[in-house]
Amino acid sequence: MFDRVRADIQAALDRDPAARNRLEVLVCYPGLHAVLLHRLAHWLWGHGLRLMARCLSQTNRLLTGIEIHPAAQIGRGLFIDHGMSTVIGETSEIGENCTLYQGVTLGGTGKETGKRHPTLGDNVVIGVGASVLGSITVGDNALVGAGSVVLQPVPAETTVVGVPARVVRRQGRRVPAAAISGATQDDPCEQCQEAFRKEIERLEQRLAELERRLSATAKVGEGE
Repeated sequence: MFDRVRADIQAALDRDPAARNRLEVLVCYPGLHAVLLHRLAHWLWGHGLRLMARCLSQTNRLLTGIEIHPAAQIGRGLFIDHGMSTVIGETSEIGENCTLYQGVTLGGTGKETGKRHPTLGDNVVIGVGASVLGSITVGDNALVGAGSVVLQPVPAETTVVGVPARVVRRQGRRVPAAAISGATQDDPCEQCQEAFRKEIERLEQRLAELERRLSATAKVGEGE
């Protein structure tokens, strides 16, 4: 238990340049308070004291602005930066050394039963206001951009952005925006962009042709 507390405090020191010392983190960081209270609520939940666990999680929400269901499984070193309005659903699973910024939702789609919330691998970063919805997996070292809505599994070592989220970077290398499934032909945003690109190319070719004709007509006029 104390090892996990130390890891949670160290996570804030490592990932927040504003953190000056352990005492400041322990006293002043609501993200840390939320994680510590959750660990107690999760223990109560696991020992059958579920009403007490739910009451503690609601107290946690009131004190920190962060809502974590007591059944959620959270690994070591979770850092919730600021954290206001962050929601972590009942069947969520979070690996080690993950970072969540304010307004993040690990939620369900309303169409699933059983395991209906996301699973995050290790070292995952979820940006401000992003939503990861449904029983999907976000792989190790993945990054979800601010404001994104993730509805499909995200491979490891991948950066996704947008609504719905699309892959923009793999293993540190930038790639053309693509649907997470890799099937860009089914992505309406990609289809719209491709149609605009082709229309612009057609207009540019037409304009170049008209300029050539005007130039040829001007030369004939000068010759006469």
